[in-house]
Amino acid sequence: MKTVAVILAAGLGTRMKSRKPKVLHEILGDSSLLWVLRNLPDGIEKALVVVHHGKAEVAGAMFSWHEEGLIRVQPQPVDQGQPLGTGHALQACAQTLDRLEAERVLILSGDVPLTRKATLTALAAHDAAILAMDLDRPGAYGRVVQQADGRLAGLVEFKDASETQRAIRRVNGGIYALPWAPLRIALEGLKNDNAQGEYYLTDAVAALAQSVPVAVEVADPSELMGMNSRSDQAALQAIARDRVNLGWMEAGVSFLDPSTVLISPRAKLGADTVVEPLVRVDGSCVIGEGCLLGQGSILTAATVENGAVVRPYCSVEGTRIGAGAVVGPFARLREGTELAPGVHIGNFVETKKAKLGRGAKANHLSYIGDAEVGEETNIGAGVITCNYDGFAKHTTTIGKRAFIGSDSQLVAPVTVGDGAIVAAGTTVTQDVPSDALALSRSAQVTKEGGAARQREKRKPKGM
Repeated sequence: MKTVAVILAAGLGTRMKSRKPKVLHEILGDSSLLWVLRNLPDGIEKALVVVHHGKAEVAGAMFSWHEEGLIRVQPQPVDQGQPLGTGHALQACAQTLDRLEAERVLILSGDVPLTRKATLTALAAHDAAILAMDLDRPGAYGRVVQQADGRLAGLVEFKDASETQRAIRRVNGGIYALPWAPLRIALEGLKNDNAQGEYYLTDAVAALAQSVPVAVEVADPSELMGMNSRSDQAALQAIARDRVNLGWMEAGVSFLDPSTVLISPRAKLGADTVVEPLVRVDGSCVIGEGCLLGQGSILTAATVENGAVVRPYCSVEGTRIGAGAVVGPFARLREGTELAPGVHIGNFVETKKAKLGRGAKANHLSYIGDAEVGEETNIGAGVITCNYDGFAKHTTTIGKRAFIGSDSQLVAPVTVGDGAIVAAGTTVTQDVPSDALALSRSAQVTKEGGAARQREKRKPKGM
């Protein structure tokens, strides 16, 4: 049966108090709508996303996700126009669904991000089914009315429900897998004579259930929670955080305090890696086996190979850290940094578009930008590669087993050869040949007794 997904994403999201479309607000760094599209069952090859508010922004985001390979299906936006309810949203898709020769429709909400793929796959295994959840305090959710055999008898919006119906604990989760032909007929008969003055999709589902047996599947409430406010967003992030972290713990990763750690659902972590408190791993990071991610570190678009150590409070972005390398604490590795195995980057060192060869070290208070550093070279404290002349960036090349003394400046473009030594305090403006010593210092002047004379001169009068 050819199933087409329809995702409702046209709402303004007034309670979010934001200019950003509600479905683009993020959970663990990924938009709510991205979570929904990523979890589509494997058999679905077409998806329509109903948009209106912020439609250009939503459409652009979906295109980017597909281009980046984050979603399998390329969604097609359908503009609902002035939103007149969930039923009206499906009506706006009718012609496209007919053109796609849909036989069944999987209806999802773009602001319900945490429905598992397995749950949707099980739902889609039915000819017709809805997802519901049981709540101790069902509040304003629409109620699910069932026949004696468990099949769906009707769906009632809270504002239109009787007191008896409001006592029902089973509520509508807003996710459906329904045959398109009878659903289309039911949509054509919708009326808006209700408290909201809207065309309810639930009315069409209830009408369909009079002629088609509709199963009621019950899911965990966390899978059906919607994001309608900032507090909802925070609650969803906590649920997603716990789900992701538990999955990695089951795969052999240690978390010292999982409640404080945020791991992107796109990240990959290897077994025997230890994650300390307050760590954040964003985007499609890949962390190898036996690594240590130190407290308070933030990694974005990074690859950390087996056995590498990122000590506390490091910022790592767009970087590859080689096996067994040690970084930090308090280091900043910016985009384009590549550390070979065994490299040491120490406290308050910043790198950008820098390649450091195997065993190279920069342990203290240095800036290495637009640079290539050879194997086993040592970069002293306070060294700066002066890569920017106010107009363009230039490259510094340092060979193997070189020694760059503390407080030196290398004014790019410049090359320091293999085995060369740059003495402490030197400003290098010309290439240094291999095994050469580069030294630029003013002669030291020492005046005997000068310190005592200065103190006497500055002593307050009368003392």
